[in-house]
Amino acid sequence: MSDHGVLPPEGFRTRGPLPSGARLLLVRHGEAHCNRNGVVGGPTGCGGLTDLGRLQAAALQERLARSGELDRAAALYTSVLPRAIETASIIAPSLPAGLVAREQCDLCELHPGEADGLTWPDMVAAFGAPDWDAHPEVPLAPGGESWLDFYERCRTALTTIAQRHPGELVVLVVHGGVIEQALKLVNNAAPSARLRLRTENCSMTEVEFRDDAWHLLRYNDVAPLNRETAANFVPYTQIQ
Repeated sequence: MSDHGVLPPEGFRTRGPLPSGARLLLVRHGEAHCNRNGVVGGPTGCGGLTDLGRLQAAALQERLARSGELDRAAALYTSVLPRAIETASIIAPSLPAGLVAREQCDLCELHPGEADGLTWPDMVAAFGAPDWDAHPEVPLAPGGESWLDFYERCRTALTTIAQRHPGELVVLVVHGGVIEQALKLVNNAAPSARLRLRTENCSMTEVEFRDDAWHLLRYNDVAPLNRETAANFVPYTQIQ
């Protein structure tokens, strides 16, 4: 039986075809010390995962081990920041044996330049707060990136990885800002757009690159902590 007369017209379909392109599964790292302490989290300020961040990553690893949803992953990438590398190492047992994480600086959060390691109030006192809605070309701090620089770096990195893995599932442990740039690609948003998302720690966002276009498969898919564990921690909502 053909689909004709069964499925609605093309413009009304809500699911679309099964994925056939490169699938990038973007995992946001677990809570980091820079998140908890309000510090600009470049290489100096990152501090790696907190105890809660490690529990978040472990919860994700347990879910993936049960579900087997990443059993066919062909590659694993991370940024070079400790919070991403640690998260990748915790979830790695739920991925196919033999995958070695490829660390790439172009998957990092926005490069902060001289603001790295400062508290956010100290950064604003030293360099001011850039108004990226009006001037997305202004760097965060001397030696750092602008919002437009960040977009272009992420666009190039994600597209290169997708083209390297046609038809494959690839896991990338990255950052909230990188995920925002990926969703801008999905929505054909302007490089200067600010989506202001709330992307949770250790959530999964999946995008597909097919026919030179990006498609969203899922966003902010979280493996929750059990109630007893969650009750022992104060939630932290800052996105970075």
